Amino acid sequence: MLFAVQAGHYIAFALTPLAGLLLLRLFIIQHDCGHGSFFKSKTANTWLGRSIGVLTLTPYDCWRRSHELHHASTGNLDARGFGDVDTLTVREYRAKSRLGRFGYRLYRHPIVLMGIGPAYLFLLRHRLPIGLMKDGWVYWISALATNAAAAGLLIALGLIFGAYVTAIVFLPVLLTAASVGVWLFYVQHQFEDAHWDTRENWSYHESAIGGSSYLHLPAVMNWFTGNIAIHHIHHLVSRIPFYRLPTALKEHPELAEVNRVGPREAVSSMWLALWDEDRRKLISFREAKRLSA
Repeated sequence: MLFAVQAGHYIAFALTPLAGLLLLRLFIIQHDCGHGSFFKSKTANTWLGRSIGVLTLTPYDCWRRSHELHHASTGNLDARGFGDVDTLTVREYRAKSRLGRFGYRLYRHPIVLMGIGPAYLFLLRHRLPIGLMKDGWVYWISALATNAAAAGLLIALGLIFGAYVTAIVFLPVLLTAASVGVWLFYVQHQFEDAHWDTRENWSYHESAIGGSSYLHLPAVMNWFTGNIAIHHIHHLVSRIPFYRLPTALKEHPELAEVNRVGPREAVSSMWLALWDEDRRKLISFREAKRLSA
């Protein structure tokens, strides 16, 4: 794409979705490295994950720690805030001020979640170990080393192809991968029958299955997304490598109907925003308003 655009062949931009999906697949490999499931060697997992992190602009050690916390607390109402989409209960939302409710509604709008959010996350938030700043120098080193390596790569490409060409090729590809990735992550945990509990009633295994979906995708999309849509099994046993998840599903066919989400449900789930403690399901702002009337 860089060579083609530099030569004036802007048809190369038609490859942006493909390049974005390939970058997303690299992120899934990085993800498996973080779980120690891509290689048997911990060292190989660590350094491949760190290397891919330069391309995905994701500091590997920071992300791995945040993702560990996400797996350890999925569906726990008392342990929200690490590696997840901020979700309020109906009571928490109603207790907020008018400005607070407006801010939350803005944050949960699909345009913000799928557009502005991914750009902020990968271009700005990952540049510092936000959430881990007090947890040790390893996270600062991870973030700053990733920044330095990515900057070096982009500067080198800029010197070869020009800064403008590099930017107009790199940014759309990155943002395509980021938006699709965030959408996947959203649907994997934000669906109508998702499972949430307070700490005293929370169970890791129940939440792994109940709090994660099985997003039914076409085979070609499963390849690009590293089968991560089989998310309930991934959360139950995160050491299963992504290329073995279809086999695990095939060997346990009863799980194929658990929290199964199709294309229509995946789209409609974008409007779910509040956990209804009484009905034990995610609901929309409109539904919450109707219930309070």
